[in-house]
Amino acid sequence: RVGTESVETGRVRLRKYVVTEDVTTTVPVSHEKVRVEREPLAGDGAAGVAGETELGEQEEEVTLHAERPVVEKEAVPVEKVSLGTETVTEDEQVTERLRKEEVETEGDSGRVDPANRDRSRDDGI
Repeated sequence: RVGTESVETGRVRLRKYVVTEDVTTTVPVSHEKVRVEREPLAGDGAAGVAGETELGEQEEEVTLHAERPVVEKEAVPVEKVSLGTETVTEDEQVTERLRKEEVETEGDSGRVDPANRDRSRDDGI
């Protein structure tokens, strides 16, 4: 009788863990600088403006802006991982030594019946 049996051949464990990695990237940022601009007054207009201008204190304010890098992160699932099994069927040859008993009988006709041969010898016939 030849058949099969299922036996445990090993185990597999799936473990999830977190890996941290430092990533460096270049981000272009800009900022504003203050620059004092001076323009000479030219021509006849310079004399007229100078006469109309009062001397005194005056303030001017400029708001400066600068960019700074901003990093946003979010967890995004990219795949689902699970374990599964698949059954693979292969043909495998097995060889084993078998022992069996055979019998024969001998009757009045002188003919030997292989099915009863050994039994008749055991009975002393």
